Amino acid sequence: MTDRVTGMNRLKLAEEQPVVGSPLYKALPESEAIEPETSLPVTVIVPRSGWQLLDLKELWRCRELLGFLVWRDVKVRYKQTALGAIWAVLQPFATMVVFTLFLGKTGVAGGEANDVQYPLFVFAGLLPWIFFANSVSTAGQSVVINERLVTKIYFPRLIIPMAAVGAGLVDFVIAFGMLLLMMVYYGASPSWSMLLMPVPVLGLLVAALGVGALLSALTVAYRDFRHAVPFMVQLWMFATPSIYLQDLSRINPLWQKLLPLNPAYGLIGNFRAAMLGKDLDLYSLSISSAVGVIFLLVGCFYFRRVERTFADVI
Repeated sequence: MTDRVTGMNRLKLAEEQPVVGSPLYKALPESEAIEPETSLPVTVIVPRSGWQLLDLKELWRCRELLGFLVWRDVKVRYKQTALGAIWAVLQPFATMVVFTLFLGKTGVAGGEANDVQYPLFVFAGLLPWIFFANSVSTAGQSVVINERLVTKIYFPRLIIPMAAVGAGLVDFVIAFGMLLLMMVYYGASPSWSMLLMPVPVLGLLVAALGVGALLSALTVAYRDFRHAVPFMVQLWMFATPSIYLQDLSRINPLWQKLLPLNPAYGLIGNFRAAMLGKDLDLYSLSISSAVGVIFLLVGCFYFRRVERTFADVI
């Protein structure tokens, strides 16, 4: 009985509601009409195909996300550690001590370090190399490590390897203070060439991002790169003047022209020259910087080409 009464009441209410076009219906004026909320930004996500240029505007919009991911990587790296950020200094310093003990009197540095203390010579080379090597290694694994983030929300995926390189840059800045203290300890006088130090650092940043982006995209499709990258970085160190710099007069002229094709070769060598007051090798600096830019273009273009499949493959 109750259900029947309720149904009749609903029917009566429905009959009493005014309908459009009836005398009981009165439309609101346009000035009083209720409009939907239009102040919020609308993002339309469409699939891309083929080779795409970098969307710098989109990356700039997500700059806060980039900063958050960099800070997250730095915090996670030193979370629950007794020494904290001191590890950023301890790694190159301990490596410098080992090479000094075993190679300090063998003349492995060649003629370049004759007037520079070997520990300072080695640390000035290891500092940029460790930044480059760690950035390439972490950026190469970054997309796979952030699997849940990639599969749950949209954002420019290139931010992930960029954040990995940015975290490595934070470690570099911390350890750079140790290099300045060592220069004071060994009496290395500052020179005008130190003002050019940001140039090779920027080149290393560009090269690390390019190689890291390329390896991160390849690692998603081919997990063999997770094992190949550490081995590749170890071999790369011996092709780079991080702990030695032979006298170029002893090298075949053809090899002198080809060695800067390794971006770390010219950039690390010129970083050390700038910090220790030596003359910069403009040929190796320009060639290595150009190769670093090529790595950046190739790595980012390939990354953009395959990033739309990351969520399905990863």
